[in-house]
Amino acid sequence: MTYSSADRVYDEVKELILTCELPGGEMISEGEIASRCEVSRTPVREAFLRLSAEGWMRLYPKRGALIVPIGESEARDVLDARVLLESHAMAQVATDPDSVAALAARLTDNVARHRLVDTADAAEFARLDAEFHQLIVAAGRNGLLSDFYASLGERHRRMTAERLRDDHSVTVRIVADHTALAAVVGAGDAEKFAAMLADHLAQVHGTEGGLR
Repeated sequence: MTYSSADRVYDEVKELILTCELPGGEMISEGEIASRCEVSRTPVREAFLRLSAEGWMRLYPKRGALIVPIGESEARDVLDARVLLESHAMAQVATDPDSVAALAARLTDNVARHRLVDTADAAEFARLDAEFHQLIVAAGRNGLLSDFYASLGERHRRMTAERLRDDHSVTVRIVADHTALAAVVGAGDAEKFAAMLADHLAQVHGTEGGLR
């Protein structure tokens, strides 16, 4: 399968959205992106149509494209779904001591790498944050749920990047919470994990009143 100029522009612009280098609410033009990616406007137009279809931007003829902000309702929906998927995966893992030990080791390694990241590098911090949670879902060995979670993971990564852009100090909370979550996984306590996860996501992302 050929990797076209439109594919490259799509990947580059989407990455800018996920890392909040193109923040929600910002208007961009085809010409601006064409210059940035050193391509003609045709592949940019194709990439914009694809990103619009996925809900990342809203197109305005002759004006450009608006980067769709993260709405409060969307944020709550994403977090609620993540709690359900990660808690389900942990419940499956908890029935097998070998799976518990393997997942705990992978999470501990992730936290160790997380501690080495410069807190100013929001993109890498958000990537490792998403990886931590994806490891949990993958350990549940349900391919359909893992694929669904991957789509949520992109939205969560963007939410984390936006949160870090607003407040770098939240990195301390994330690393501390992930350390505690890894320990609970190691203990095989699925019920405590679910409660801690819901509190972690609500606190990190500032959802008033917790999750639904």
